[in-house]
Order: sequence, then C-alpha cells, then structure tokens
Amino acid sequence: MHKVSLLEELNDFHIKIAKFKGEFAWHQHEQRDELFFVVKGTLLIKLRDQEVYLNSGEFLIVPKGTEHLPIAREEVYVMLIEPKSTLNTGNALHSDYTKAQLGWI
Repeated sequence: MHKVSLLEELNDFHIKIAKFKGEFAWHQHEQRDELFFVVKGTLLIKLRDQEVYLNSGEFLIVPKGTEHLPIAREEVYVMLIEPKSTLNTGNALHSDYTKAQLGWI
C-alpha cells in the first residue's frame, strides 16, 4: 500500500504526506536531494552501501544521484518537501509506484 497526497505549496515546492507499508522501488533523483521526515512509524531507507532506520521525528536527506529504497515493515507516515517538478520515482519512470498527478488533502 502506497499513497501520497499534497498538503501545501511553498514557493516552487510541494509539501507532501506519504502513507505506505512495504517496499517502494529502487530509484534516484539525478538533479535533486530528497528529504524524508518520519511523522509516525519507522522507515528503513536502504542505500547501496548502508541502511538507515528513521523513527518518528527523525529525517534523512538523500543526496541527489544516490540510489535508495524506502521500506516500511509497518505502516509509516512520511512528510516530503520537494520541488513541484519532482517525480516520486525519480529515474524509475515506469514503476508501478509512479504518480504523475497527486491529490490534495
């Protein structure tokens, strides 16, 4: 289960909330860093050379060009702050998780 919605706009950025459980998709963002802020639950972010566990209130910035795989063993709520043009699956353009259009909360 993977769901992402728009919360607000700030200049040229979207503030998003994602709720998911399970594995996402290995991907990277060639031109942009990506911020994951865990609102509720625990999130594992696998990188090619390490694993990072984040709990509620913690965040990680994945540098641009870094392959990563978000995994939630239990349901997790994550806030994302990204430029409006950022595609959620980065270079994995044809993933089942790709969402070109997001709904507002």
